[in-house]
Amino acid sequence: MMISPLDRRRWLAGAAGSCAWLACGGPLQAALAAAAPAVSLPALPLRQRRLANGLQVVAIPDPASARASIQVWYRVGAKDDPPGRSGFAHLFEHLMFKATEHMPDETIDRLTEDVGGSNNAFTAEDVTAYFADIPANHLERLVWAEAERMSNLRVNEGNFKSERAVVQEEFRQGVLANPYGLFYESFVQHAFVRHPYRRPVIGSLEDLAAATLDDVRAFHTTFYRPDNAMLVVAGGFDPAQFDGWVDRYFGPLRAPATPIPRVDVQEPPLEADKRVRLDGPNVPLPALALVWHGPKADSADAPALEVAAKLLAGGDSSRLNQTLVYEQRIAQSAEVYAGLYQDAGLIAVVAVSTGRRPLPALESAMLAQVKRLAGGTIAASELDKVRTQMLTEALVERQTPNGKAMAVGEALLYQRDATYADRELGLLQAVTVADVQRVLSRYLLRSPRVSIEYVQRRAA
Repeated sequence: MMISPLDRRRWLAGAAGSCAWLACGGPLQAALAAAAPAVSLPALPLRQRRLANGLQVVAIPDPASARASIQVWYRVGAKDDPPGRSGFAHLFEHLMFKATEHMPDETIDRLTEDVGGSNNAFTAEDVTAYFADIPANHLERLVWAEAERMSNLRVNEGNFKSERAVVQEEFRQGVLANPYGLFYESFVQHAFVRHPYRRPVIGSLEDLAAATLDDVRAFHTTFYRPDNAMLVVAGGFDPAQFDGWVDRYFGPLRAPATPIPRVDVQEPPLEADKRVRLDGPNVPLPALALVWHGPKADSADAPALEVAAKLLAGGDSSRLNQTLVYEQRIAQSAEVYAGLYQDAGLIAVVAVSTGRRPLPALESAMLAQVKRLAGGTIAASELDKVRTQMLTEALVERQTPNGKAMAVGEALLYQRDATYADRELGLLQAVTVADVQRVLSRYLLRSPRVSIEYVQRRAA
């Protein structure tokens, strides 16, 4: 499964089925809205250490929980795919569920699903992460299984070809068959000209077809190693017992002597506005994306940009939806995507037209709302509502071991500091009207953009 870091929290809330009761106006949100301006919570009980082989370990014990979440975050994502081999990190997301020296195929499923648990994984630009949620009394087996597939994965011709075929079919269904699949994939391709972020996470059919077994094995040896991984576990377990399991199963693993290659490409700034017109074979309605360069994920401006994105397109009452969709009825849908990655970022304001007006008119209307938010009045109630929604989503996430571990894993990846998972809540609450307007002016209004038009392909 591919997922962007910014969409992770939205995906988690949907997967948990919690939106209807909590995140979308339930008792918790009402209580937060009526509470004092700042909500403080006890810090997560983080227990951090690093093994001699370089593995970073964070434990978040919760004696009241009967479940546990175990997650392994590898610092390898789409940006690390070899040249001409895009999609490798995503391909390995699949291969890591195959057989190892001591586990036949589907063992991870048997260790989780057969005891009332679940497992999954995701690939993004900077990371590939694997996670399992199980009754806490089964945690030791999963600690062993994660160490086993880190060190003893069988990368053979049969597994490679079968999973490559699966990924290629995902591309056909998710990108080619989706009327707007190519449109959304185009954002990174046109926003970045030098950095490997310009390659889509899913890769391409051509690159996947050109891959060889030797290519795949070399990729595995290079990146899937203890000194390139973070083990994050939350839930109901005894910390000392857990430390013993980690030492027993992960401790003997050796890190290769070869260094881990890191991307050091600097993306040059956009120098002028650019316009791109793309077409697709089955586009029901024209679409438009306005794409700007954004900051890195660890930028101090990130919280304000997240709030700005929510004000513009976070739900039916947001600025873009109210104006373009409901009042003017020139857009079928509108959204704002802020992809803030480790090395660079992009911000995209996106709308699918109703066809009632040409795309230049839609573009003008989209920009007008950005300018209005950046330079006009933002009511305190509007800002409070958005900050409350975001805080509620974060608090809902913390109700489960999976959500706690995800928040800490993301903090480790993008901030290199597990405690940021706690500080983030305060930073979101501290965002002011001035902060929102400052970041919109800096990154959007005073910066060049790429305008991407997407229309129906004309018959030959």
